[in-house]
Amino acid sequence: MNINEVSKKFGLPKDTLRYWEKEGLIPAIKRDQNGYRVYSEYDQNWIFYILVLRKAGMPVKKLKQFVVLYLHEPQTRKKRRELLETQRDELITQIHDIQKTINYLTYKIDHFDDQLLAFENEKLAYEKKVD
Repeated sequence: MNINEVSKKFGLPKDTLRYWEKEGLIPAIKRDQNGYRVYSEYDQNWIFYILVLRKAGMPVKKLKQFVVLYLHEPQTRKKRRELLETQRDELITQIHDIQKTINYLTYKIDHFDDQLLAFENEKLAYEKKVD
């Protein structure tokens, strides 16, 4: 596949694909006789993997560390697993924080009219004529 096809397949800008290659997040992409990138299935698997890790919030610096460990140090299985576990734990914390926020917003929405009525009653009490 060429870069246009891969860009559409993964919903990524071509500049992102080039950046990931330049930064070493995906292996160097082979080129055809005209110098155009040709993405193999292996390359696309890497793109998918990096895309998922980016969606998980993994910073580029950590991704680089993970890729270097994966490509150049096969005995680093434990360290790579720890990086993934840490990212998962961060996501779980974010999910809990988001759920708390959703709970609060749901409460505010469910009691929205009550709060407006309470405000109106307070305003009426404040503006009540003094005898």
